Amino acid sequence: MITSKYFNDIKDFINLEIGIKRFQGNMKRFHFNPIPLNEYSRKFFPNIETFHVYNRGDEIFKDGKIFKKVIWYTVNYSTYIQEKEQGNICKNIEYTKEDRKSYGNTIPSEVKSLGYECFYECSSLTTINIPSSISKLGSCCFKYCSSLKSINLPLSITSFGTNCFYECSSLTSMNIDNIQFISKEKIFMNEPVLISIEIPDNLQTINGKNIEKKDINEFIILSSISELGYCCFYECSLLTSINIPSSIKEIGDYCFYKCSSLKSINLPLSITSFGNYCFYKCYSLTSMNIENLQFISEERIFMNEPVLISIKIPYTIQIINGKNIFKKDINEFIIPSSISELGFSCFKECLSLISINIPSSIKEIGWSCFYECSSLTSINIPSSVISIGDGCFYGCTSLKSINIPSSVSKIGDNFFEGCYSLTSINIPSSITSFGDWCFNTCSSLQSINIPSSISEIGTCCFYKCSSLTSINIPSSITSFGSGCFYKCGCKEELMKNKTIPRNCFNKW
Repeated sequence: MITSKYFNDIKDFINLEIGIKRFQGNMKRFHFNPIPLNEYSRKFFPNIETFHVYNRGDEIFKDGKIFKKVIWYTVNYSTYIQEKEQGNICKNIEYTKEDRKSYGNTIPSEVKSLGYECFYECSSLTTINIPSSISKLGSCCFKYCSSLKSINLPLSITSFGTNCFYECSSLTSMNIDNIQFISKEKIFMNEPVLISIEIPDNLQTINGKNIEKKDINEFIILSSISELGYCCFYECSLLTSINIPSSIKEIGDYCFYKCSSLKSINLPLSITSFGNYCFYKCYSLTSMNIENLQFISEERIFMNEPVLISIKIPYTIQIINGKNIFKKDINEFIIPSSISELGFSCFKECLSLISINIPSSIKEIGWSCFYECSSLTSINIPSSVISIGDGCFYGCTSLKSINIPSSVSKIGDNFFEGCYSLTSINIPSSITSFGDWCFNTCSSLQSINIPSSISEIGTCCFYKCSSLTSINIPSSITSFGSGCFYKCGCKEELMKNKTIPRNCFNKW
């Protein structure tokens, strides 16, 4: 069972029992479901007593010995109260604006996040204690709380929404458990995820002391920080350069957005993920130092190993590693064998990419990896690849053919959405499900053979596949998503199949 905690698909559990004798009967030992289940996979876990609901759309079973649910997706506090009365457990509870109006201004200790506009225009609020269970404050959370004078921010917080304390005109005091730095514009706090907020206009004291603002360029990021959070240095207009330590693994969305004075930055090889619009509108950024530079195309800079990642080349960049930038044709890029994973959005919008050889060293292909590579016509995926992320080939409008190796078990959400040129595809028997919007608007797709290993077709899966005239529906499929055959070329033939719910043919 310890080994099983690393599994995320029923195929992994089955192969474990088939391949290793001492693990036979492993699934029967479980008294909870370690992964989401459907009609097919439910039978492998006959002794479940507690049913875990991981996603809002998960199929829920009430058969056998099941007497309790554990809900992992985010629910509001009112829903939590209802589930608690039925003996169920909720792991991620959000206190919403509606909850606050019903239950008051005191945040219950069970709550994990404060929702959008939770305390919006709460004019009676003068002070508030945020419990250490809270990890997220939603956008506009305390907006227009004109009487709010003081607030504490625990180190448990890993995310602030935009305009969190906007127009809190009476807010003069804050207590911050793990303050890192105060610049002219922002307060930086917490670890291992570094986050920040804009300094409220009338704030005078932090942790009982008068605010002492420093030059942002004096900020040294501690080695205890592993992630620069969402909008961390957003609009730090006085920042000219910054040293990112080798402890940093992730740089969040909009991290350096509109840092208009930022001239240079170093990117260590420890980084495995860049967020969206990370260096957008950094108009002065002309120089980068990249520890493990791999390739520079017309559109992107590729770096690091074993996870290959990339960023869109900032418009103003002139120098990388002390040399004038030299861009090459992306089709000349040979992925080295030292790379084992193609990271999130790695080749995103590489518009001139026609074909690429993926070496056998690659085991994982990240989310949106080839997103809108509109010139990509074909790609060969080696059998070494065991996982391909959602949206991997979204908007690859020239993609005509592709092989999916039998080492892959899932074709996820938005996988081939908008692949207008895709005419046919071979689905190996290792695949167990098609995700939501998987083949959405694949208008040239003419035929598809669905193997009996498939048990689930996601929402809008074949939505507007207008040329699809040949498709088989094996009896193994027990779950059909809404709108999955809307405006399909084979709609009339499929409607004769009474096992397919009628909402499959409706507009979603």
